[in-house]
Amino acid sequence: MTGTTAQAVPRPGAVARRSLLAGALATTGALLLAPRATALDGVAALADTAAARPRTTTWVPSWTTAHTRPTATDPLVLGGVTDRTVRHVLRLSAGTRRTGALRVRLAGTFSTAPVRIGAVTVARRAAGLTGPGAAVDPATVTTLTFGGEPGALLAAGATLVSDPARIAVPDGGDLVVSVHLPGPTGPLSFHRNTHATGYVGPGDLTGDPGPGYDGAETTRSAVLLVGVDVERPGVPGVAVLGDSITEGVGTPDDADERFTDHLARRLAERGGPVGVANLGISGNRVLLDDERFGPSGQARLDRDALALPGVDTLLVVLGVNDLQQPPSQTDPAVLLAGYRQLVLRARDRGLRVVGTTITPFGGWQRWTPALEDERRVVNATLLAEAGRGAGAFDAVADLASALADPADAARLASAFDSGDGLHPTSAGAAAMAATVTHRALLG
Repeated sequence: MTGTTAQAVPRPGAVARRSLLAGALATTGALLLAPRATALDGVAALADTAAARPRTTTWVPSWTTAHTRPTATDPLVLGGVTDRTVRHVLRLSAGTRRTGALRVRLAGTFSTAPVRIGAVTVARRAAGLTGPGAAVDPATVTTLTFGGEPGALLAAGATLVSDPARIAVPDGGDLVVSVHLPGPTGPLSFHRNTHATGYVGPGDLTGDPGPGYDGAETTRSAVLLVGVDVERPGVPGVAVLGDSITEGVGTPDDADERFTDHLARRLAERGGPVGVANLGISGNRVLLDDERFGPSGQARLDRDALALPGVDTLLVVLGVNDLQQPPSQTDPAVLLAGYRQLVLRARDRGLRVVGTTITPFGGWQRWTPALEDERRVVNATLLAEAGRGAGAFDAVADLASALADPADAARLASAFDSGDGLHPTSAGAAAMAATVTHRALLG
């Protein structure tokens, strides 16, 4: 355990933990054991201390990812590239409307040297194209500039924001971003798996309608790209700080069936478009860094979430990896303290902060009855505090009850289990989105 959080909270013994669990379940048993419809109806509990965030920007994140460290299993980015074009296919949560603008953000978060950025273009996907494929409508290809120049130098560890460009993309529409890297680049910063097929081809192909060019290879990584912002005054933004469940593991690639995709569609249906930023990283935890998966939620909060423009709400979907990923966190008080630190720091930026209960993982390879007790303690405490309007979070969405098997609350319902006992299916992702209400998120 790193940092001061673990030292600040006493570690209760087994007897004390059992007592805490019994007390919490006694207080919130109706919430934890009620039929699913009841749980869905009662997820939002608003705190009197919530502060409205003054909007100082007209930009809102429409598509976002968070970078992870490259390892020996990532040869494309670890070794770098020379004279290659990376083409990404993105589903925007909020579009640009007919006359709006967008901008692209590139980042060298884990790069070790400056990276020369060549031409960068954006375009709408070819009409009627679904699933894998990055062919574009040639009439929409738009070249981006950086400070008026067609290319730029991305410093190691820095973020590079393009100038605004006007291109019409509907809410929930697809955008293709092509980045030429003259190279040699050295190691590149990236997000390992966006669950969408992209393409890497030789030369400057940013203006090519593609992707049917010789020598192309596919990738599911977002290379350097971290976000697309749209200029939409009045459109709220939600940053979702999560793990593999948020990232989209368990849902099919190229289908845009991740939890955040469902959430964006549901929110749009009920109150207009919302910019939803998917900041899920497989293996991510609240408390501990991981050499494979990168910094913890606490360590990356400022860079990945709080630095985003136009965000009104932070939604925290973390905790299951703190329990099941070795070394396991077996003290619920320490995990709860970690949540409260996230809340305090986000509130300092004027954000509303919404928490979620930890979802069932009874069929997962590292599940144990002891870890299940810890999960129930954390969930019961979050719900009990929210029910009194006195919790750390402004609202708590009970994802655990929404996904649980009615016959065994420790497990995902069969329709929601992708097969490993941990990651929800597309139907499970939709159930999660249905649980996170518009009122809970935006007040």
